[in-house]
Amino acid sequence: MTSKERYENIEIPAQLPDVIRRAQQKAAARKSSSRIIRYASSLAACAALLLIINIPTVANAMVKIPVVGTIVQVLQFGDGGKITDGVTVGSEATENTLKINFSTDEQDQTNDAPHYNVVHKEAPNRILFTFSGARYMDIEKVKADFMTQPLVKDVYGSMILDDSSVGFVVVLKEGVQYAVTEFKNPGYLEVKLTSDGKPVTPRKVYSLRTESMPFGESMGIIKESYPDEDISFLKTSTGEFTAVIGEYLTAEEAEQKLKELAGQPDYHEEFYVDSWMSNENPK
Repeated sequence: MTSKERYENIEIPAQLPDVIRRAQQKAAARKSSSRIIRYASSLAACAALLLIINIPTVANAMVKIPVVGTIVQVLQFGDGGKITDGVTVGSEATENTLKINFSTDEQDQTNDAPHYNVVHKEAPNRILFTFSGARYMDIEKVKADFMTQPLVKDVYGSMILDDSSVGFVVVLKEGVQYAVTEFKNPGYLEVKLTSDGKPVTPRKVYSLRTESMPFGESMGIIKESYPDEDISFLKTSTGEFTAVIGEYLTAEEAEQKLKELAGQPDYHEEFYVDSWMSNENPK
């Protein structure tokens, strides 16, 4: 087996999701200030990265990879890339490989990835990509490329009220694991998806959500109205979108969060508590 093949067959550590979940739970428990949350998230990201690069099969493969470019980091969530401006975000799909690549008017492929952020949400299982210093993305091309992968359920764009940022959401099938590898010279991200094929039992989750709305600026306005809240957008079963906060195990936890949100001076009563199964979209 060549080193390229070894890299492509790297098994994503099964314990990684548990490490991430525990770190996020600790962050939520310490949610007394936004500064503490950011600090805890950074620790969680470091833990995830350290876990990956300390798996011998991963580390051995990474140092001998004859792929185009140099590996900067491997992660499941966190930040990376360099500060850029005017980058176009593109994509490419080959067998078992998804690439997010970057270009400018002067370069067909940039030397570094623009500054990016990767977030994971569980209900449903999805990855949120956001790129700063980027002004254009062909979301239909990105969607078409990602949808070639049988482990991907859906792809849709993110509404960001910033003309120098773009983003999109990749909805994965239940139980699918992933890893994002950042390369430089040239700069691109490679997304690796794996599944052991074992069935995953759906669970009921509780969240704060808004009424459904069409894709548009109203989504961005809601997100900017609550900058300290971890708001993401879910596609509903009718094809519209809803803003959601949190993924709670019980209705009581969600009600408590709603009570805290309602206590904010600028709260406009957009949110209410709802529940759905982890493998489904809200109504």
